[in-house]
Amino acid sequence: MAEFVNLEVDGGIGTIRLDRPPMNALNVQVQEEIRAAAQEATSRSDVRAVIVYGGPKVFAAGADIKEMATMSYVDMADRSLALTAAFASVAKIPKPVVAAVTGYALGGGCELALCADRRVAADTAKLGQPEILLGVIPGAGGTQRLSRLVGPAKAKDIVFTGRFVAADEALRIGLVDEVVPAEETYDAARRWAEQFANGPAYALRAAKEAIDQGLSVDLDTALAIEAQKFASLFATEDRTIGMQSFIDNGPGKASFVGR
Repeated sequence: MAEFVNLEVDGGIGTIRLDRPPMNALNVQVQEEIRAAAQEATSRSDVRAVIVYGGPKVFAAGADIKEMATMSYVDMADRSLALTAAFASVAKIPKPVVAAVTGYALGGGCELALCADRRVAADTAKLGQPEILLGVIPGAGGTQRLSRLVGPAKAKDIVFTGRFVAADEALRIGLVDEVVPAEETYDAARRWAEQFANGPAYALRAAKEAIDQGLSVDLDTALAIEAQKFASLFATEDRTIGMQSFIDNGPGKASFVGR
């Protein structure tokens, strides 16, 4: 068991649970434990979808500033790629991933939420990239994932000002996908994840990879990626099951096996 971040598995759903009171500050140890939990979620066949959750009070209020304040340029030059890789390990989980955002998701906390495929936020949540107020910029994907999600103009406003974005605005601009009462945040995220607990695992993986990889290349290359991944699914047992079920019983009734 890690000290601050663990993967809890129940009913095919893996919850990457951050637990470093009071604010889940993302120091180096937490970053590496996030990486380990994401790698475990990736490798475990009994995990079919993932929730990233910081608990009922806070998602993660950002980096551990006391730790960061003592770092030199050389220290951060050595650390920055590992920081990016730790968060990227969540983005690269080849399964549906949803962030259940309560309380504050600021700085690195917002960047961690951006690594998910979907964000469910409490109506009391506040998100943001306040690094500019410390004289720096987001360093774990905030300038890149945020701009791809909400567009460059809105991302620049959020990053330049360092302001906090309330849940209703976050929903309006596409920073989050669903807003629910605070006490329902984890359950709402789990309802979304449970759709995939018995789904066609390799088709879901292919869909996620095709979308994510396609966003970083030109359209012709993206279409080629899609075509290759589409064809590859004809080697899976779930493709056979799904198509035969459609022929026999109509759509939406297949019992997939995840192979």
